[in-house]
Amino acid sequence: MSTTETSTQHVDLAITGMTCASCSARIERKLSKLDGVEASVNLATEKASVTFPSALSVADIVGVVEKTGYGATPLDDATGPGRTPAMTHDVVGHDSLRQRMVVASALALIVAVLHMVPPVRESLGMVGHWAQFLLTLPVYLWAAWPFHRAAAINARHGASTMDTLVSVGTTAAMGWSVVALFTGFTHDLYFEVVAVVTAFLLIGRYIEARAKAQGRSALTSLMELGAKDVAVLRQDGGGAMATTEHRVPIEELVVGDRFVVRPGEKVATDGLILSGRSTIDASTVTGESMPVEVGPQDNVTGATVNGHGRLIVQASRVGAETTLARITELVEQAQTGKAPVQRLADRISAVFVPAVLVIAGLTLLLWLVTGNPFTQALAAAVAVLIIACPCALGLATPTALLTGTGRGAQLGILIKGPQILESTRRVDTVVLDKTGTLTTGHPVLTDIVTAGSLPAEAALKAAASVEAGSEHPVAQAIVAGAKARGVQLAQVEDFVNLPGEGVRADVNGMVVTVGRPSLFEVVPEVLREAVTRADGTIVLVGWEGTARAAVTVADTARETSATAVERLRELGLTPYLLTGDNERTAAAIAEQVGIDPANVTANVLPQDKFDHVRVLQEQGRTVAMVGDGVNDAAALAQADLGMAMGSGTDVAAESADIVLMRPDVETVADAIGLSRRTLTIIKQNLVWAFGYNTLAIPLAAFGMLTPMIAGGAMAMSSVLVVLNSLRLRGYGRG
Repeated sequence: MSTTETSTQHVDLAITGMTCASCSARIERKLSKLDGVEASVNLATEKASVTFPSALSVADIVGVVEKTGYGATPLDDATGPGRTPAMTHDVVGHDSLRQRMVVASALALIVAVLHMVPPVRESLGMVGHWAQFLLTLPVYLWAAWPFHRAAAINARHGASTMDTLVSVGTTAAMGWSVVALFTGFTHDLYFEVVAVVTAFLLIGRYIEARAKAQGRSALTSLMELGAKDVAVLRQDGGGAMATTEHRVPIEELVVGDRFVVRPGEKVATDGLILSGRSTIDASTVTGESMPVEVGPQDNVTGATVNGHGRLIVQASRVGAETTLARITELVEQAQTGKAPVQRLADRISAVFVPAVLVIAGLTLLLWLVTGNPFTQALAAAVAVLIIACPCALGLATPTALLTGTGRGAQLGILIKGPQILESTRRVDTVVLDKTGTLTTGHPVLTDIVTAGSLPAEAALKAAASVEAGSEHPVAQAIVAGAKARGVQLAQVEDFVNLPGEGVRADVNGMVVTVGRPSLFEVVPEVLREAVTRADGTIVLVGWEGTARAAVTVADTARETSATAVERLRELGLTPYLLTGDNERTAAAIAEQVGIDPANVTANVLPQDKFDHVRVLQEQGRTVAMVGDGVNDAAALAQADLGMAMGSGTDVAAESADIVLMRPDVETVADAIGLSRRTLTIIKQNLVWAFGYNTLAIPLAAFGMLTPMIAGGAMAMSSVLVVLNSLRLRGYGRG
């Protein structure tokens, strides 16, 4: 349960006893009748998300659900991300459902042979009829009990659901057959209809339950990713710095604790590496396929897997604050909510069952009025009841949403809510931030220009030797560039930092200066030109008052950015680039990744990003904004679809609709592609479910479908919808 200190509270409930969309719609309707209550009930996850005024309590909310005929249990946040969602299905458990399915199938097969194989039927005569009755009795009374019980519960509250149709239909067929057997007024018996329809429905329900569980498996496995215990370092009494390892449950870890991560172990929680070097496999959390090198002062994420080295990590986030917990919460939130298209399906389902009951009654009446035998009239009415079950309709959206968001989590894409799917369909423009989005966000050495005959390597050695004493990102880029080129750094003395200007030190008896042009009395023309045309940050290096070389460092495009931009175009999106950097730098990056120069805007302030998005919207465009920094938050919120790089700031992630855990623009294309695919699957499911019921009910009413075929077709329609949704599990593979 989660609550806020404001005038409203919120609670998530595990709901039991739901069997179709009519159930979820009815619970929503009952809860929404309370003043100030907003409820969303999800059939597939069997959960309710309820916001209610402080005047009410959780017990009041649970009481309303129970009075409606269903079970409700508050979900406790305190159990954290490792909890397993309520998996109770329908009015019986998974094992019971399987037992009923097996028994009903075996008995139905025998009953069908006794009734439908002429030599058997004729040789047994009345004995065969009694045998059918005795074999069908346990199917009707025990195997089909979940349907009867649910129908009775709903009837007590004046409601009807899919189970009502099944129960009424099989009861009519059973009652007719029993009366006929005992009175002998007719030899037309329908025991095989009762047995086979019940078996078909139970098989369909069982397959559906398994498929739904598979759809949830991504979230379940995500919840179980985290480490269960951790080796914490505690100070012992042997000395101020002496520590010993204590293996403790993960729940006892607190912020600031230091813990050990051995090779092959999972990182227990989010933290900062204090010592040790290794590689980290973050594929399970971010979808990133390649392990990354880590060392002291690098941040690591809980549930990622340590490679070859031993690390000592200081915990920075624990429990519900960790990245894994945040991912789990976002995915659960997305799966519990409802897309606009789902609400339409729910409203239709809520009135569907009563309408079908009326149609079945009219069918029976019209067949009798037109002079047909009662047996044929009853068969047509029962077929209408069976074929009309809106099960496929109820499953169409939630199963696709479960599978789509679960697959997104595996790919490092967190879709915050089902309504986002509609946004991705409309988006035609994508605005990309440069630093940290299209580029790596880490400057690297790109160019060295020297004056006179000075070798570039000598200039780089001098610059890097002096910059080795500085922690500035530009200095680190120069040092890293020198080492990458095999340059051996010299020993320096008398290092001096010149704040805002540069650095200075004695290198082999020569005082070398690295920094702005203003630090030098003489700057050769070739170096002035280099400063003017540089595509990045440039520093001069020189001695005796004269600049001798110009060294350029620049933020470079990610290797995958050009491919990603091309994929965005293939999705029908026009890419734009916004950056606070100068025009030359912006143009260089745009050229590298393939963005039209006309769609590049440089020297952009944070408020300008917001305005730029708004201007595009005023031009009639539907805009997706991709960013990672605090300065992107306003633009992310203003955009029709905000997409935040998860490696960025929390503020950006909170402002976005989709969080991308992989620092790679290709994830943007993956996210939009997956969202659109999920929406397409939902529409396919709804078209199938609506079309199936629309076509099948008239066929059944006109006697063109037997109750047996209707039962099989109804069960298969639900299975097809679920299997269609499961195709999303393969998105992005191969």
